[in-house]
Amino acid sequence: MDYCIKGKDIMVSEQDLDLDDTLDCGQAFRWRRIPSDYMSTYQGSFLNDRLTVSQKSRGVFIFHDTTEEKFLSKWIRYFDFETDYSELKKMFSQDETLSKACAFAGGIRLLRQDSWECLISFIISQNNNIPRIKGIIDRLCRQYHESFPTPQELARETPDSLSYLRSGFRAKYIADAAEKVSAGAVDLKTIAELPINEARAALRQITGVGPKVAECVLLFGMYRTEAFPVDVWIRKVLQQYYPQGFPAFAAEKGGIAQQYLFHYIRNLNKTPK
Repeated sequence: MDYCIKGKDIMVSEQDLDLDDTLDCGQAFRWRRIPSDYMSTYQGSFLNDRLTVSQKSRGVFIFHDTTEEKFLSKWIRYFDFETDYSELKKMFSQDETLSKACAFAGGIRLLRQDSWECLISFIISQNNNIPRIKGIIDRLCRQYHESFPTPQELARETPDSLSYLRSGFRAKYIADAAEKVSAGAVDLKTIAELPINEARAALRQITGVGPKVAECVLLFGMYRTEAFPVDVWIRKVLQQYYPQGFPAFAAEKGGIAQQYLFHYIRNLNKTPK
């Protein structure tokens, strides 16, 4: 990744990034594609810092109206620019199916999200679709003056007081997570450093956090790249392409590999013959 400053913008060169693949693939829910004269432009937030970012052409991006200090301290890490995805894809491509998945959606990167926001987001994601998840999170942030609430703020809510979210059964899970994180019964920072199976068990102390949500929080919110969320699409991949098990050589970065596979299998039938 290379960058330069142009007025109030940061110009970034990075071949292994595509905004549509990365920001609209179901790993983060506070990004919106907006009309622009560029290939694509998104507005979103991370730790309540807002950003507008455009893809000018393949491998060329504009981080609008931000400072070099903010770019270096926040956005480089968030977009995982310090990881060499070309090398990762080269390693994954030892496997035929992964090779096809990387070629199909080579611009996907793992977003390094905040563990608390990620936890609530994926609790909301259960048995849900992306537009509705985004709507619930939008209503939550509007209630807190366009900011994602802290555990302490959200712990003051009850399932009944969260009715404005229209989140259904998930309200009681949100309230339970806020109570446990706020009180220190669940320490997300400590969990992030635990051996992976202990981390999974610790997250599942929260009511409503099952295997898939725990894996998503570990992968997207704690950058535990060995975490491997399995939904209906990935289960199909595993059954169809890996009946003997997922390749051991890719297991350490299996969560990133999963992102390529997820996008590939969902869009396989849409690919032109």
